[in-house]
Amino acid sequence: MPLQKTEIHSFLSLAKHYPVFDVRSPAEFAHAHIPGAHSLPIFNDNERKEIGTSYKQVSREDAIKKGLRYFGPNMEDFVTKVEQAMRNYASDDKKVLVHCWRGGMRSGAMAWLLGFYGFDVHVLDGGYKAYRNHILTQLELPFRLNIIGGYTGSGKTEVLHQLQKRKIAVVDIEAIANHKGSAFGGFGQGAQPSQEQFENNLHHALTAFYFTENGVFNQAEPIWVENESQRIGALNLPNSFYQTMQHQPAYVIDVPFEERLEYIVKHYGTIEKEKLVNAIIRIQKKLGGLDTKNAVNFLLENNVHECFRILLSYYDKRYKESSEKNERKPVTVSASVTSAEQTAGFLLNQHTTH
Repeated sequence: MPLQKTEIHSFLSLAKHYPVFDVRSPAEFAHAHIPGAHSLPIFNDNERKEIGTSYKQVSREDAIKKGLRYFGPNMEDFVTKVEQAMRNYASDDKKVLVHCWRGGMRSGAMAWLLGFYGFDVHVLDGGYKAYRNHILTQLELPFRLNIIGGYTGSGKTEVLHQLQKRKIAVVDIEAIANHKGSAFGGFGQGAQPSQEQFENNLHHALTAFYFTENGVFNQAEPIWVENESQRIGALNLPNSFYQTMQHQPAYVIDVPFEERLEYIVKHYGTIEKEKLVNAIIRIQKKLGGLDTKNAVNFLLENNVHECFRILLSYYDKRYKESSEKNERKPVTVSASVTSAEQTAGFLLNQHTTH
């Protein structure tokens, strides 16, 4: 079948139904890739480096010969891997999507092989570079969002999940970032993705709600997200998206301090003391010398409640300062962390009446 160059909107539309094969090197894929893509590297990292050096220092022809030397012996294996991956897709029309960095020789070689075997191959025009340019532009779109705010320990994530259970449009930014946002937010979350992969994943989550099949922006309903600082652990929300968040309707979950304290102790109180102490030390400049000393001492004395009382008061102060800088007037919903389902219902009711 003939090689088909496919522009980015059509490629991503097809990617909802057919497998995407990324033929870049393992290191390129590990750094960042299209969410859901299968890694099918034509060359390993060392081979890619060798061929690139040959292209720059010798000639294009010499680089191609070296590439063929590595590509040839693996052709059967490439076809087999594609066949195995396609077993997870319902379609019988053998349509596959392929891309490399710029849509050049690597994707062209793989497309030739798979097309020769009988697959209907679509190559991303411009490659992964075109995809990155596309999503950075898309993240500047005028999203309609509903922001769920509230002091630390209000159970905002649980409320978000309850909205999701009701089939409401939700994007869990903290889950995408693998971090809960505070100095303690990385505990138990695993490694964070690269900044580039974070942006890719955020775009992927948003597109589930605001794109039609032909790539046209059409957002009928707002997407619910949790209020976030621009920095989440080691990552940053794209500036345009973050600025959009600052001007969207906000709903604040109001939960009493003592109830939030119990919630925090339950979720963070069993973490190793050494890790907690290190996290406290990281914020000591803003926390202040006396509160830092007292929080650490309470922790070492196994008085977890009083340690977290200091920390929660600190985060409450920061949240209040941040809220006062924002000109929007949020709708406040009195709630309890033990009734996330009920709170989700209150939020939806408030949304429909405002």
